[in-house]
Amino acid sequence: MVLLADSGSTKVHWCLVTASGQCSDVFTDGINPLFQTCDAMRNSICNQLLPQISSLLWAGTLTHIFFYGAGCTQEKKVFVQRALEGVFKKAEVLVESDMLGAARGLLGHNAGVACILGTGSGSCYYDGENIDWCVPSLGYILGDEGSAAVLGKRLVGDLLKNQLGDDLKELFFSEYETSMADIIEKVYRQPFPNRFLAKLSKFCADHIEDKRIHDLVYDHFVQFIRRNLKQYPADSPYHFVGSVAYYYRPILEDAMAAEGLPVGTILKDPIEGLKEYHKDVIIPTTE
Repeated sequence: MVLLADSGSTKVHWCLVTASGQCSDVFTDGINPLFQTCDAMRNSICNQLLPQISSLLWAGTLTHIFFYGAGCTQEKKVFVQRALEGVFKKAEVLVESDMLGAARGLLGHNAGVACILGTGSGSCYYDGENIDWCVPSLGYILGDEGSAAVLGKRLVGDLLKNQLGDDLKELFFSEYETSMADIIEKVYRQPFPNRFLAKLSKFCADHIEDKRIHDLVYDHFVQFIRRNLKQYPADSPYHFVGSVAYYYRPILEDAMAAEGLPVGTILKDPIEGLKEYHKDVIIPTTE
């Protein structure tokens, strides 16, 4: 059996694939070595993942784990690998960045530009096997244009600085049962402020018919395009994965068209493509 994982800062989509091709999908909180220790990641795997898949492991030996995750840089991915190997001692573990997972899930063995628009954002030029080069995402403080975290940050900043009207500000405080003091506390003093800001961005989806919100989201995508995508060769469509790209697809497509860039595939997550990419290691076991 093979265990695939697509991990963002908010959640991990795990997919257990048996030798016969049967798939079981489960979800846990996000795993990110930039924000978590090896012990914290191992505890998350033990406490959230194992209870969901333990009843499925009778179907055969878990031979491979392919984990693609946010924050899995060359320096940090070893900590995720140790956490997984500490729980699944017999499996061969491969840990790579979420960007490589997105590229392989979107493009398979074909070359092109792949983009992530989820809690965080990213983009790369993929050569059909590995990332050839990329514009650095820089995280939600310095970059991550197009992401849910930065969309939430822009929304809250504009609301609190009275840029979107008193009616929207009051509606936001009412719907989220929050206040300026509560937001400041969670952003500056509590863990995972990017997750918190990403959740607040849902207000945009719920009120996208309001022109002020629509224009904010549209400009959010324009900034991603201009600061990231225009640095890549524009000789083929640009492919997207992630909840932001998926749920705001019409606005994203309008922004791409206005900037003269073609849109290819848009997926909510890359798991289906990753199952196809790694199909050669999903082989029958005798144990």
